[in-house]
Amino acid sequence: MAKYSQHIVRDPQISGGEPVLNGTRVTLRTVLASLAEGDSVEDILRDFPSLTLEHVRAVIAFAAASAEEDLPLPAVPQIR
Repeated sequence: MAKYSQHIVRDPQISGGEPVLNGTRVTLRTVLASLAEGDSVEDILRDFPSLTLEHVRAVIAFAAASAEEDLPLPAVPQIR
């Protein structure tokens, strides 16, 4: 969590409390949608000049951690 928590914040005064990238009004959801649509990191940084490479990396780290939490545990082989 430390890899992304300093970059993703919630503030009721910004974007209705939706998670945004620290120091911007760009939402986490917006960057995730851009990545899902196939935009490159360079495309995102060009489209949202207030973002940094660290912001985008934080979004990717958040998505990876979220996916890991949602994946089922692999079956443990039973020794007979």
